[in-house]
Amino acid sequence: MSKLLIKNPTVSVEWLFSHLNADNLVILDGSIKKVVNPSLAVSEVQIPNARFFDLKDAFSDTSAPFPTTFPSEEQFTKEAQKLGINKDSAIVVYDDKGIYSSARVWWLFKAMGHDNVAVLDGGLPEWIKSGYKTEIKTSKPIKKGDFVGKCKPELMTFFDDVKIASKTKSHTIIDARSEARFKSLEPEPRAGLRMGTIPNSMNLPYEDLLNDNLLIPKQTMESKFHMLANKEDKLIFSCGSGITACVLALGATILGYENISVYDGSWTEWGSLVKD
Repeated sequence: MSKLLIKNPTVSVEWLFSHLNADNLVILDGSIKKVVNPSLAVSEVQIPNARFFDLKDAFSDTSAPFPTTFPSEEQFTKEAQKLGINKDSAIVVYDDKGIYSSARVWWLFKAMGHDNVAVLDGGLPEWIKSGYKTEIKTSKPIKKGDFVGKCKPELMTFFDDVKIASKTKSHTIIDARSEARFKSLEPEPRAGLRMGTIPNSMNLPYEDLLNDNLLIPKQTMESKFHMLANKEDKLIFSCGSGITACVLALGATILGYENISVYDGSWTEWGSLVKD
């Protein structure tokens, strides 16, 4: 069987089902608990032969002061090889919320130089809704892969860069948090984190790109982005901790925006380091 080359940022559950036997396919479960609703349990089932992508620990710099911090090339390479990922792997990543943390996993691979990767549109809920089989989550022996990460630093933005961009307005900064959080109408879910926004940022809640579990039609998405930015603009996406900002990065990529970066620390870092 010929090896898969994924050309689009997302694939459908029908597409995934029809390619389950591809030699170089790797399915990753990037599910995490929702920060705004931590009581919502992570699913105990998975798409057959999925491998768990430990976004919070194995693929984050846990020595950093803020959650889900971008890992080093060395750490990412080591952990990806443990998952049996190869240089030629065609990766489909999903989560059990629809599209939530899966976009972060997708963006991490892009930022580590691997473009043969896509998000499963609708995630596990859409897979189940379509009647496809699942299995109880299990850990299976995996042959070590030969993946080697090569960081593309332009895809990630950090505190000092965002500070300059905010002040000079060199970039359009778009915040994926809810409108209520963006406008300081409700407290942040993280204890002790102040309310507020990055100066000169705008708001596009990531959930506005979703209809139930699926991404909204491209034309509708286009209108939402067009209200905030032009195709030639330099974009920085932010959120609470760098997770749902990647949903906006996914949408922008689908629409053909090319100068995109994600603020890794997002509001958790900014709100902690900048006091007003």
